Amino acid sequence: MNSSCDRNQEPILKILKLYIKEKSLNFFEIGSGTGQHGLFFAKNCPLITWTFSDRQENHQHIKNNLNASQLKNVLGPLPFEVGIDPLPPVKFDCLFTANTMHIMPWKKVKTLTKAIGKSLESRTLVFIYGPFRYQGKHTAPSNQRFDDSLKAQNSSMGIRAFEDMVMSMSKNGFSLLHDHEMPAHNRLLVFES
Repeated sequence: MNSSCDRNQEPILKILKLYIKEKSLNFFEIGSGTGQHGLFFAKNCPLITWTFSDRQENHQHIKNNLNASQLKNVLGPLPFEVGIDPLPPVKFDCLFTANTMHIMPWKKVKTLTKAIGKSLESRTLVFIYGPFRYQGKHTAPSNQRFDDSLKAQNSSMGIRAFEDMVMSMSKNGFSLLHDHEMPAHNRLLVFES
């Protein structure tokens, strides 16, 4: 399991609870990775149903972790790769993604925001966790170093501008509800359709 997930899952859960209250809601996660985030949230919010998704090559690892958890309120993983797979034709109340925007090329980020704009119903909440730049500047030297290392791996990767993210979401029918400051110079952006 990922140690950075261990550090950030409790602060993320605290923010999620502000929005989900004690409701029975369906969550869809894009880029579930190992499934660590979703398993933690599903365990601590038994009324929610959490559906995992990722590229096919990551499915076995997610399945192993889901089986080991023995949680009844987790589903998936479903195949989903931005620009290749359509979003599943299921009604979701909330969409969650963590640390994916800086990995995808910006073109794919725009493809994703367009896809969720077309697929999600009104009043759907979208939670996007990760680092962002503001007015062209990084929020910390560590984020600058992280951005440099991403671009060294692949020039299409990199920490996205908060303003670009909001504009792309707004073009596709979403309003920014809140920009939450998180530990380790990350943010949790909350949008609503």
